[in-house]
Amino acid sequence: MARPEVLDRIKEAESEADDIVADAEEAREERIEEAREEADEIRESAREEAEEDAQERLEAAKEKVKAEREDLIEQGESTREELEAQAEGRESEVVEYVTDLFEEAVHAQT
Repeated sequence: MARPEVLDRIKEAESEADDIVADAEEAREERIEEAREEADEIRESAREEAEEDAQERLEAAKEKVKAEREDLIEQGESTREELEAQAEGRESEVVEYVTDLFEEAVHAQT
């Protein structure tokens, strides 16, 4: 084979190698960009899931507080009713006691 042909083949091979390297670099850049986009999507998805989870926990906590509040109100009403019943049962005792105190005070002044 003549030198010019060998030189042409070497140049062709170098050109092909340069094209292969350029194509590989371009493919690498595309894969890197795709990986970045996928990572961004994963981060966004994780952020959305975290927000949804936080919202669900907040709603559950609100429901729990609401239920506890209602229980406390019911307990308070029950206690109030018991105290009222006890007070009504002792009404005549209190009237008698106050009357006795009043009479003692009147007798003490005379």
